Amino acid sequence: MPGTRKLGRPTAHRMSMLRGMVTFLLEKGRIETTVTRAAEVSALADKMITLGKKNTLVAKRQAIAFLKKEAVVYKLFTKIAPLYDERNGGYTRVLKIGPRRGDGAEMAIIELVGAEDLYTVKEEKEEKAEEKKPAKKSTKKAVKAEVKEEAAAE
Repeated sequence: MPGTRKLGRPTAHRMSMLRGMVTFLLEKGRIETTVTRAAEVSALADKMITLGKKNTLVAKRQAIAFLKKEAVVYKLFTKIAPLYDERNGGYTRVLKIGPRRGDGAEMAIIELVGAEDLYTVKEEKEEKAEEKKPAKKSTKKAVKAEVKEEAAAE
């Protein structure tokens, strides 16, 4: 059953942390955390994806009550859950990556299985948008200096 580990936190803090991590996982597709947190997040994310597969009003309300962003709930029901229609569980993957440098805690990467194309396309769009951005606007001092240079040149 998800949510049985205490993770050294009071219940309200623990649930808030896990809700935030599940929301971020569904938003970005992959997160890096400790192994024990990853196990808890994995179970809760699987539960949310199962709700998404039901696609009923009750399921949507339950997802909105748990997840922190409505945009992520929309993405869950329209993009993520349809990817797993044929799959019966096991929507997340936990990969151990070794100890953390500061305190030696065992770290892991948790990611959605088979959803790499859903998230890589978004990253490519963001890169293209950054390329299209115009150069920074010049400051008032720079504009005044350019006007003085043009006046001196004439």
